[in-house]
Amino acid sequence: MLTASEGAETLLREVRQCRRCAAALPHTPRPLVQVSTTARVLIISQAPGSRSHARGILWDDASGDRLREWLGLSAAQLADPAAVAMLPMGLCYPGRAASGDRPPRPECAARWHDRLLHLVPGRRLTILVGHHAQHRHLPELRHLPMAERVRQVAHRQDLAALPHPSWRSVLFMRRHPWFEDELLPGLRAKVAHWTR
Repeated sequence: MLTASEGAETLLREVRQCRRCAAALPHTPRPLVQVSTTARVLIISQAPGSRSHARGILWDDASGDRLREWLGLSAAQLADPAAVAMLPMGLCYPGRAASGDRPPRPECAARWHDRLLHLVPGRRLTILVGHHAQHRHLPELRHLPMAERVRQVAHRQDLAALPHPSWRSVLFMRRHPWFEDELLPGLRAKVAHWTR
């Protein structure tokens, strides 16, 4: 019988060897995920970007810098799998589209998400970054604009919703000053509580 941590390592090895959508990607698959049986913060996002794909490190770009600022975490804290789990909807970089990256490949969520989510403790703070993650995990709020989805869950101690922290989020913050002034201080306090 495998221990929880041995089971996690076995599953992560299987995930990292996945080549299911190789024919649909413009590059060699490189599934990126960070989970552990001890992480009390879980970030569910869209898909790794090109820089993350190249370096093999999630959120290793300007969007990651902004996300860390929003959450009040250092690069070392975000990269610590014992504290923070990171599970993209698509585990591999999907390639470029006309304006930004392609959507995450649907095969990943169907094949891996439930199995990987079982590794992360049930008592945790889940942060849903971007509409792909929110549509899957907040289907009842799917019809709302991003700003309303973010506001709807802001009071929850175990859940947060954020726009994707790309350069476009600067426009979101200009249109919705409450996001920086009111929401982010509360979110940082939640993250600090769950990472103690």
